[in-house]
Amino acid sequence: MTTGGTVPRAPARHTGEHLMAYLFLVPSALVFGAFVVWPLGDSVYLSMHGSDLFGGASVFVGLQNYTDMFTSGEFGHVLLNTLLFVLLTVLPGVLGALVVVLLLESQIRGARVLRTAFALPFAFSVATASVIFSVIYNYQIGLANGILGFLGVDKVGWTTDPHMAMVSLALTTVWMNLGYNVLVLSAGVGAIPGEVMEAARLDGATGVALARRIILPLVSPQIFFLVVVTTIQSLQSFGQIHILTRGGPDGATTTLVYSIYKKAFAFGSSDFGAASAQAMVLLLIVLACTGIQFGVLQRRVHY
Repeated sequence: MTTGGTVPRAPARHTGEHLMAYLFLVPSALVFGAFVVWPLGDSVYLSMHGSDLFGGASVFVGLQNYTDMFTSGEFGHVLLNTLLFVLLTVLPGVLGALVVVLLLESQIRGARVLRTAFALPFAFSVATASVIFSVIYNYQIGLANGILGFLGVDKVGWTTDPHMAMVSLALTTVWMNLGYNVLVLSAGVGAIPGEVMEAARLDGATGVALARRIILPLVSPQIFFLVVVTTIQSLQSFGQIHILTRGGPDGATTTLVYSIYKKAFAFGSSDFGAASAQAMVLLLIVLACTGIQFGVLQRRVHY
């Protein structure tokens, strides 16, 4: 009970616990502020300023960098390239890994060896995988054209033909993501209770019916996770583009991330204002894609 309208004071022990909790949060808050909040704020600031010869902010230009970006035909081409790259990497990467996992779970001979082989790409860095594929795609001595020559097919400019370069990048990216996708989906399939699978088989569910009615619904959380993560990775892909095509030929593989790099760093450029404006657009695209996926796809997930 309180008298005279006085407010009871919090016990000293609770105050000390709150203070200790805040102290534990300080390191995380400092890291978050230094590596997320500050760079984001600096990007917004730079996107509204011109850039000097060293990339520093000069005069305030407001939304001029954004206006120039959206009225440029080049930027529209970059957005189309980005969309095409995402479409060619996300769905094939997730569906391909799902097919591999279903085949491995079908009790075929050598499944353990194949599971290890399909997980190997996870051990390669982006740079290592890109260098390997640059050799495979080599027009003169590459393995890909060697196989085509053996089959009597003309050589293909895998990274020099504007119609093939994006496909080549997508194949490389799908291969690089395959190991991780297989591991995640294998864990999801392995977590399915054995009695559920046995009951389904006793009821006559085998092959495609078993996969569609039992396995797919139960691994839908893993599929949803991979779709979201792979989409973000594809939107942020840079290493394989830089090593294999450098955004060419004729800008055919210049995605939004690589366009940011070209504006800010490539060929002596230091237009940080224009690059920061594109970076803000990329951030909005990532947030929009993630929001749409959570709003649409998550409804079909069975937890």
